[in-house]
Amino acid sequence: MNTTFEDEDIKAKEINQDEAEQAKEKVIFTDDDRKMKFYEELRRKVRKYSQEKGGKAGVLSEYLFALPDFFVLLTRLAIDDRVPTRKKVFAGAIIAYMIMPIDIIPDFIPILGQIDDLVLAVLGLNMVLNEIDKQVLIDNWSGQGNVLELLQTISAKAEQFLDRKILQRIKSWINKKV
Repeated sequence: MNTTFEDEDIKAKEINQDEAEQAKEKVIFTDDDRKMKFYEELRRKVRKYSQEKGGKAGVLSEYLFALPDFFVLLTRLAIDDRVPTRKKVFAGAIIAYMIMPIDIIPDFIPILGQIDDLVLAVLGLNMVLNEIDKQVLIDNWSGQGNVLELLQTISAKAEQFLDRKILQRIKSWINKKV
């Protein structure tokens, strides 16, 4: 089975199933202890904060467990040959935002400090998805569940429960990077 995709810089290219599997199997963390440590620390923080806190942020906190998986997805997209260069750079900007301690909502604030990272990752992935075949996203997803449904659910919950000013600042940041 072949997959065809369009890129503004190149003509349509066919990707066979073997190439799609190779992209999916790219392991980007096991060869670098720093990356693995960041990934595990992020997962630990998410679990701890969601157990300790609740309230309005608790509505989105259950989805924070997917944040490390979105980080891995963005990293894989940034190196996937099927993703246009412009979107790779955009994915890299989101990764940098997620790593930086200075955010729209500072990371030291329990739960809320990671929600802006989560919403930014989800909204950014939705924008990337607008220009790539959804199969590329699926091929690079190693988290639990259906990534497309998860993106829709988190986007809807963010619109419903997140403060409008914060959501607008996140969207503004994305629009500046696009």
